[in-house]
Amino acid sequence: MGDLYAVDLALNLRATVPNALVDELRWHLGATPGADSGPSGAPVGGPAEEVALLDDVFPLLAERGPAARIGGLVTGELHRTGAGWALTARQEVHAESLPDLDPLLERLARHSGTEGVIGQIRFYEDHVPDLLISESGSLVRLSLRPDGSGTAPAYPPGQP
Repeated sequence: MGDLYAVDLALNLRATVPNALVDELRWHLGATPGADSGPSGAPVGGPAEEVALLDDVFPLLAERGPAARIGGLVTGELHRTGAGWALTARQEVHAESLPDLDPLLERLARHSGTEGVIGQIRFYEDHVPDLLISESGSLVRLSLRPDGSGTAPAYPPGQP
């Protein structure tokens, strides 16, 4: 459990967000049955290679209750609003799951009605997070770690 990251999301999604993304988000939040469906809500039970792919996929935002390492609670909520959807999530995500989380974060930024900070991610032992920013529909990570000038430059996911 030593490779945990604190992931906090708080954003609004536009009313034009595709239903498939809302369904996937509900699945990741644990709001739809997970044992017999994949992230798209499609029943599991196709060819063996499809089932094998889904064996490694699990909801990333579904934990609830006391956090194991980051303090406080882990939670996640998605609510319909007059202008689209409101999402708030606070989770502990294992480092091995970050490659699965990144594409979801990119899709959320693409459909975000929130311009600017939509969340943060922090290794659980660190004191300073990286901000998750939606800039014109693109996800940008801004490291707040000191580099001599007070902040590090923004960089896209996957780049140091």
